[in-house]
Amino acid sequence: MFGILSKIFIKNRDDLENPAVRRAYGVLSGALGIVLNILLFAGKLTAGLISGSVAIVADALNNLSDAGSSVVTLTGFRLAGQKPDKGHPFGHGRIEYVSGLIVSMLIILMGFELGKSSVEKIISPSGTEFSVVAVIILAASVLVKLYMCFYNGRVGKKIGSPAMKATAADSLGDCVATTVVLICTFITKFTSLDLDGICGVAVAMFIFVSGIRAAKETIDPLLGVPPTEEFVNKISKTVMAHKGVLGFHDLIVHDYGPGRRMISLHAEVPADEDLLQTHDMIDNIERELAEKLGCDAVIHMDPIETDDKITMEARSKIAELVKIIDERVTIHDFRMVTGPTHTNVIFDIVVPYDVNRTEAEIRRDIERMVKTLDSNYYAIVHVDKSFVK
Repeated sequence: MFGILSKIFIKNRDDLENPAVRRAYGVLSGALGIVLNILLFAGKLTAGLISGSVAIVADALNNLSDAGSSVVTLTGFRLAGQKPDKGHPFGHGRIEYVSGLIVSMLIILMGFELGKSSVEKIISPSGTEFSVVAVIILAASVLVKLYMCFYNGRVGKKIGSPAMKATAADSLGDCVATTVVLICTFITKFTSLDLDGICGVAVAMFIFVSGIRAAKETIDPLLGVPPTEEFVNKISKTVMAHKGVLGFHDLIVHDYGPGRRMISLHAEVPADEDLLQTHDMIDNIERELAEKLGCDAVIHMDPIETDDKITMEARSKIAELVKIIDERVTIHDFRMVTGPTHTNVIFDIVVPYDVNRTEAEIRRDIERMVKTLDSNYYAIVHVDKSFVK
């Protein structure tokens, strides 16, 4: 169904770099979610009232909250598509993350309320009545939720949307919850056990945990996460395709929401090249990144010596020595300043976050390493942290 609707309502639906296409997918998914969840709410509420099951009624209310979540998701995608303005020069893309967080909070709240009503049913059992109509409605609900989980997850992965992935997780939770309710209905029918309240608690716990997981997926991009390895590789391929670039470092990707990313990096270029030609090359790289990756790019030029044999040899040796600290450690912005009594060896070092050593310890060890090359070398080191994985 979703595939047919996307063909009808979404133009250029394969152009996923286009923010308008992403927004159209989100709006369509939200609208379909509203319709299906309202139908499921009506059906389950009817089944719950017929059977007198608190678990089924709670499951129906869960679907009603899902309809509200779909409204939030739809609204979020619509607002995220607004153009930048004076008050929000970086656009409104992060509203999509906020909408995903609201969906997660609703899931957690519903899990809590369902758990509370289920505990009350355990304390004061009132019995349930088996109904074939209720069983059919629940079985149909499982199939519908499986379908919703599939298309929300597929679309969320396709357009890279945390909000859609949170909705998919919620749909899977609902599917499992309804299945548990259906199983307990049969157990209660054919045994003397009244599992309605216990079943409700189990469903509530599952929904609660699903909400927490979904919240984490939406909070992370709001706080700031490193870019994907695939995105970094695309940047590297574009930058290093130019012969005048010897390397790059200090890559930072600022994410202001889907379709609104900004890149900054330092490109190492030969110090003896013509400044205007090098600047022209950097301008071209910035434009290429904007065209290929749909993001704004700012590149700082770092001139490095390529014809000073002593500097090049020292850089190569120190780059190997620092790997004693950790194999992933790298250096950049390397230069040497020679004076009458000693030589300052100046460089930045990038240390992974999980290296369990203080900056003071790292500097002390590097100073000792540099001294092994020449007793007149004095290391002046700035310790960096990487903004990519």
